[in-house]
Amino acid sequence: MRRATRRGLSLIEIMVVLAIMAIFVGVAVAGSMQLPSERLHRSTTMIVSAIKVAYTRATATSRDLRLVMDLDQKKIWLEESDAPMLAQAKDKSATGGADPMNQLELAAIAEGTRIMKGPPIPKPRFHAIEAYGFGDTESGKGGKPLQRDITFRSVQTTHDDAPRKSGRAYLYFWPGGRTERAAIQLRIGDSEEDGRTMTLLVSPLTGKVSVKGGAAELVVPTDDGQSSERKDTTF
Repeated sequence: MRRATRRGLSLIEIMVVLAIMAIFVGVAVAGSMQLPSERLHRSTTMIVSAIKVAYTRATATSRDLRLVMDLDQKKIWLEESDAPMLAQAKDKSATGGADPMNQLELAAIAEGTRIMKGPPIPKPRFHAIEAYGFGDTESGKGGKPLQRDITFRSVQTTHDDAPRKSGRAYLYFWPGGRTERAAIQLRIGDSEEDGRTMTLLVSPLTGKVSVKGGAAELVVPTDDGQSSERKDTTF
């Protein structure tokens, strides 16, 4: 009886234990491989939520808002202004596409534009919104950080001439349901692979966000019917 109670594990029992351990190890490895992509999706969802909040709040409060994206600190937060403002893309042709004939014509066009605009409007001041979990950004503790190992690949909005890859990028919202067309690219680490990048494309007419896999560039609206701001067929 004593010998029976002290017997060791049989070969079948050892194989069963090893099989169970192999299953657990396989699940752990598979889960760790999915974590970066899961964090990428969570960061994408966070930015989409911030855009929805800003779009709705701008209309509800009749205040201008902007989404601040700190590409170096990998944080986002919302700021609200205390005065109306405009953010426009640079007008590269003041004559509707025709080059000015000479410097006098160019000067006349500039002077006419200045007169039409009237006196300059003071630049509005923005302050961070304490609600929605953004907190005090001045102390460095506020804002919502991206998930671990998730970074901004580039951000481009309508008022930017080129994509921003460092510093801060801004996406503006105005009362009445208007925002800017934008392309926000997030990636895993410093990877340049499209398979590890996601792009958020913002519609200026509806504020809706289309999420696409890979690096998608900002589509500049034209009047040729293919990418018209009036039709807004991209989203």
